[in-house]
Amino acid sequence: MSKPLAGHKIGFVGLGNMGRANARHLHEAGADVVVWNRSSAPAEAAVALGMRRAASLPELAREIGPGIICINLTMTDVVEQVVFGPGLIEGLHKDALIIDFGTTGVPETKKFAERVNWVDSPVSGGQVGAEAATLTIMAGGSDANFQRALPIFQAVGKNITHLGPVGSGQVTKLANQLIVAQTIDAVAQALRLAELSGVDPSLVRKALLGGFAESRILDLHGDRMVRRDFAPGGRATLQLKDVRLMSQLADSVGLDSPTLKNSLAQWEKFVHEKHLGDLDHSGLFRLYEK
Repeated sequence: MSKPLAGHKIGFVGLGNMGRANARHLHEAGADVVVWNRSSAPAEAAVALGMRRAASLPELAREIGPGIICINLTMTDVVEQVVFGPGLIEGLHKDALIIDFGTTGVPETKKFAERVNWVDSPVSGGQVGAEAATLTIMAGGSDANFQRALPIFQAVGKNITHLGPVGSGQVTKLANQLIVAQTIDAVAQALRLAELSGVDPSLVRKALLGGFAESRILDLHGDRMVRRDFAPGGRATLQLKDVRLMSQLADSVGLDSPTLKNSLAQWEKFVHEKHLGDLDHSGLFRLYEK
């Protein structure tokens, strides 16, 4: 088996559904992976696979030295705490590079990059893509930093695009999430409309997959909706977080979007009024059941 990252020492912080798969791929590609996670069980599982565990964030940073540290975290404030709060920064080498695989606020990302070497590289493809190492990676950063990060991207993803300076990756991910959030809503309405009209929604989905409305969301999440299987893959709470970020970005650049405002209202209602934020984001279908 090819080991393209043999001889590389890489730090990895955040071993959730996405992070643990990415860390495993780096390890399998031959890297010496040093991990840190807030809870112990995922870190212990990584050690069982042959990775090493740092006792603290500063220790991880010192261990990696001028190398690369990947972070796979869910919230912008958590990213700031882990890196600066006190955290990695206490042991971070001046030449170290941080790769942020999460969806993080655009203004904050640009501020982080003023203090340390940074590539923002949010991903699309979900847990399925992470497990299969087929993620779409949207990268923002300098040419030099992108080239440093590229071997890592190639170990965890397939469709890799350098979009421009720091922040460009996050802008692109929010554009992606704008489409995702509203398409989930559209698919939910369409399948419920069919159901209420007495037409089998599973057959409607099958028919639409051969036409212009075909999409990955209709395929995968439409199937979840038909089966009422909303066990969390991508939690609705995280979808709401992304809709809030994209709404903030739209306001900051002067995009007035009534559909985005409606989307925000729908996700706020689903998570906070209905208290269904722990369901998969395809569970938005539940808004239309009553």
